[in-house]
Amino acid sequence: MQSAGGAGRRRPRRRVERSQRKTPILTVILWITLAYFLLPLVWLAIQATKTNGDIFSTFGLAFGRSFALGDNVAQLFTFQDGIFLQWMGNTVLYAVVSSVGAALLATMCGYSLAKYVFMGRSFVFGLILGAVMVPLTALAIPTYLLFSAANLVDTPWAIILPSLVSPFGVYLMRVYASEAVDDSLLEAARIDGAGELRIFLTISSRLLAPGIVTVLLFALVSTWNNYFLPLIMLNDPSLFPATVGLAQWQQAATGGGGAQVLFSTVLTGSFVSILPLVVAFLFLQRFWQSGLSAGGVKG
Repeated sequence: MQSAGGAGRRRPRRRVERSQRKTPILTVILWITLAYFLLPLVWLAIQATKTNGDIFSTFGLAFGRSFALGDNVAQLFTFQDGIFLQWMGNTVLYAVVSSVGAALLATMCGYSLAKYVFMGRSFVFGLILGAVMVPLTALAIPTYLLFSAANLVDTPWAIILPSLVSPFGVYLMRVYASEAVDDSLLEAARIDGAGELRIFLTISSRLLAPGIVTVLLFALVSTWNNYFLPLIMLNDPSLFPATVGLAQWQQAATGGGGAQVLFSTVLTGSFVSILPLVVAFLFLQRFWQSGLSAGGVKG
């Protein structure tokens, strides 16, 4: 009996020792992962402070001989009559309108799939899951032909309308609504005489707020960083988002033997273009973190 009791007392100690051994390893893995994701951002921030000569003559993670951030920013917003500012305005327009619309549509669709029983519900949800697996590049040519037939190519609608569809957002909101909105709460509201629209706007939408913000941020980042769709849909430089515009400058810098020295301008523009996303995530992180954690409870 004593030997069995002694063995029982030793087991928790072994478990604690194993967990203590795992903690430093997990910490090292987390730091390596953090460095992997932050290193490109640090590199970009440092490159934005260099001149064209320092970019190629100094180490990537070391500052140049002169701090040229102010000159680079001035060059960025004055080159080609300040078209970069217009590109940023286009990016904000496309991203904000698309993300808000995608979040609203995904919320309504996901909420309906989670809380209403209707014929074909499982089939519809299966189609949405299948759409998540389809790469966007496979839909590029059909989307272009469709918008060309509707005379919407080379217009802002060619970017906004396709970005309103978010199958992953619908899936996330369906899972989140199943966990966040209690059926008994909806039944109590119906007994009190509230209509379905009123229930959705006054009760469900408040409970779904973290999930809505999560979908909004995913859609915002997706549209903000979208390059391929604007590339095939837009021909007018005044309609370009920052991604396509900076790529055009990059081609001008590398083509023709580097006749146009624009490397510092392109890198500074890339750095400036990601700052709004960083600010958005910092201000909304508590919402999207809770939305992701709740959405991962049930699959």
